[in-house]
Amino acid sequence: MKRLLSFALAAMLAISAQAQAPQSPEIAARTYLLLDMTANRVLTERDADTPNDPASLTKLMTAYVVFGALRDKRLSLEQTLPVSKRAWDERKGDPSLMFIDTLMTPKVDDLLRGMIIQSGNDASVALAEGVAGTVEQFVAMMNRQARAWALTNTEFKNVTGMTETGHKSSARDLSVIAANLIRDFPEYYAYYSQREFTYNKIRQHNRNLLLTRDASVDGMKTGYTSAAGYCLIASSQRDYPNGKRRLLSIVMGAASKEARASESQKLLNWGYSAFDAVRLFEKAQAISTVSVWKGVLPEAKLGASGAVYVAVPRGEGAKLQTKIERSDPLVAPLAKGQRVGVIKVSTTAGVVVAEVPLVVLEEVPLAGIFGRAWDAIRLWIK
Repeated sequence: MKRLLSFALAAMLAISAQAQAPQSPEIAARTYLLLDMTANRVLTERDADTPNDPASLTKLMTAYVVFGALRDKRLSLEQTLPVSKRAWDERKGDPSLMFIDTLMTPKVDDLLRGMIIQSGNDASVALAEGVAGTVEQFVAMMNRQARAWALTNTEFKNVTGMTETGHKSSARDLSVIAANLIRDFPEYYAYYSQREFTYNKIRQHNRNLLLTRDASVDGMKTGYTSAAGYCLIASSQRDYPNGKRRLLSIVMGAASKEARASESQKLLNWGYSAFDAVRLFEKAQAISTVSVWKGVLPEAKLGASGAVYVAVPRGEGAKLQTKIERSDPLVAPLAKGQRVGVIKVSTTAGVVVAEVPLVVLEEVPLAGIFGRAWDAIRLWIK
């Protein structure tokens, strides 16, 4: 199911900014994207599908694969891991480090903090080897996950984000990785909000400046190489009358640490002020009830599997139109959650702002032989 949701997320991002939208701010960066995670809609973007050097934004996928190993009980937070010479060798070239050495056996929990908060390349390698045995096998896992999400502009060559030929990603692909990490592993997302971490008596601050400037920002990741420029993915959640709303900004190729923070802040503030998040339907709310053939029940309740939000220019929420497109006739058996159509939400001008799968809310088993035979005759006559 999570894989299907990930595909749906990638498809929703493709709708992006085709809908009429307010004029977006001027952003001083090579490429950027602003995603409304609550509504699954890109609010603004520039060159979001252009492959770029992702620098340490790479570590979002490194973390995703490690979190998967924790979920599958192949790793535990209290487990200790050896530090290989390869992890130690990450000290070359003045990269970001946790400062572990081959005499240490740090816990997985500490290595995650070292990778996420301190952006430690040495911690990333130690975790990769702990999960997959070798860095190369771990990188293969990262690329398999990227392909599962249909990230066509992403190819990983390492786990750290150091510049390497062929190592690439795009702002849109990175938004998919970040959004799925937040949704799939909420129990580990708190790592990204921590402002500092001390290990081996070395105290380092989180490089995400927005954590101290904007109380609504609770993650995610910075990156820098000379090829990539200064990069930042920032996640913010604010309370609104109809619930919480999360925005995700991706800025790549900014000129400085200050620029990546200020441009990300600019995107987030604009997204919250220029757009409304409108809740159209509650989770598992019956939107339509239709006839079912050959089932033990004469009708099926249809709706969306989760609450449906859409992001629209401020003040436009009352003008939205909803249209249901579904397959017909519906013939039992029908499974709960089975997709049978789509819910399209558009403006009065006909611009589609959201497409949400229409699913069966309650199972409809197959009827007995006589019920099936009777409905077969009725369908034939119809």
